[in-house]
Amino acid sequence: MPQYDEFEIQPTPPERPTNGVPRSAWTRAKRTVSRWHRPYTVMLLLLDFGAAAIASLIAVSLFEQAASGFQDPDNGEPWFQAVAYVLLPLGWLIVLWANGAYDRRYLGLGTDEFKRVTRASVTVAASVSFIAFATKTDLSRLSVGFALVGATVLILFARYVARLILHVSRRRFGAAAQRMVLLGTLPETLEVYTAVTRSPAAGLVPVAIHLTDGYAAAKGLETPVPVHAGKDVLALVREVGADTIAFCGSASAEPGELRRLAWQLEGTGIDLVVAPQLTDIAGPRVHIRPIEGLPLLHVEEPTISGLGWLAKNVMDRVAAGLGLILLSPLLLAIGIAIKISDPGPAFFRQSRVGHEGKTFKVWKFRTMYVDAEERLASMQDMNETDGLLFKVKNDPRIFPAGRFLRASSLDELPQLINVLFGEMSLVGPRPLPADDGDFLGDVRRRLLVRPGITGLWQVSGRSDLSWDEAVRLDLYYVDNWSLAYDLSILWRTVGVVVARKGAY
Repeated sequence: MPQYDEFEIQPTPPERPTNGVPRSAWTRAKRTVSRWHRPYTVMLLLLDFGAAAIASLIAVSLFEQAASGFQDPDNGEPWFQAVAYVLLPLGWLIVLWANGAYDRRYLGLGTDEFKRVTRASVTVAASVSFIAFATKTDLSRLSVGFALVGATVLILFARYVARLILHVSRRRFGAAAQRMVLLGTLPETLEVYTAVTRSPAAGLVPVAIHLTDGYAAAKGLETPVPVHAGKDVLALVREVGADTIAFCGSASAEPGELRRLAWQLEGTGIDLVVAPQLTDIAGPRVHIRPIEGLPLLHVEEPTISGLGWLAKNVMDRVAAGLGLILLSPLLLAIGIAIKISDPGPAFFRQSRVGHEGKTFKVWKFRTMYVDAEERLASMQDMNETDGLLFKVKNDPRIFPAGRFLRASSLDELPQLINVLFGEMSLVGPRPLPADDGDFLGDVRRRLLVRPGITGLWQVSGRSDLSWDEAVRLDLYYVDNWSLAYDLSILWRTVGVVVARKGAY
């Protein structure tokens, strides 16, 4: 049971303050601050330099004769090597740095890091073109173009691998993490705790809660981390070895308290994070617009129409058509395997609710015995999930070949037919049975978009998720949809299918 400190006014320390913080607190904070990003940034610098140099080497090797125009006929070899293997990679590092590609705020999570690398590649290409034009240098367009595009691809790949290593070290070893003290009321801090611990790859580890209100009501409650009240915040940070303070929700009714806390943290190396009472809203929809020193947080409406939405529809239809053609031998083999395993139809069709509440028949490979529906009534007490769906890990109604199809997600492939007909999408919320009511409340919002073969719920745990968590992920997708997000989910789906995570 967490211990609660009595609320009391802390005596003023005798040390001379530095930026509003006692010198002893400043010294201790400097020792506990997280510096994971420094060696990680050095690693990225080496990887980026190496990627750019390797791309130049490959370009020269493949187009040696074409690149000869880039060399001085008299003594061009050393100069050429210096430009291709040293100056150009250094130029990449400078441009990447200028575009914020080494800013720790964007490292390890999200798509901003890759967007900045792509933006830097455009700048490098423009700079090389301008320099060649200004100096009237005869460059081989083929070799230079290959070097620039190759460097972009290699840098993105190297950073992706580095991010995977970072995520593994955070998940398995707890390394490269920021220890957080959550500051606010108990409901606010617990909400932030749930959000940040949902993604271990983010590297945010709450280690303590400091209550600003509701001390008496919080006593006796079970909490995931120790709860404190009345203690000096910086003293608590030193005590638990934290390096980040998260200001949760309102946290205090006094307007100037957050500003004074920011002043106190100057020079300590301790990060200050503000977590407003606004959850499940992605970054692109949130904009800060200051007015007379007041930072107003603007939340844009979700975009479920326009050019991006049209591109999504075209991509769905084209990918579904090509997929059905290319996978037709596999589909035929699966159909034969089902027929051999259990006499009956190869496909299973069930009514589902789609876009704007319209019902349609979903296509799936049959994975259960033909009498599965009749046996369902006697198995209701075996349901291992909550909500609208019936799931049992070792469902006796599934025949052996069907168990393999479910584990490998091959039973979902016929849904490409639904995608081709515009009833489903490649990515979207999970399609729900049509006989479970009219989906009142928050659940109905997921009907604003077409259901998908894969989705955020699938790459986040699939059947292992609770109903509330699955609904939350589907609503998050609806509110924060983008074409880049779809491509990201499709990429993550490959890893989830290979790992067979949550599939049964």
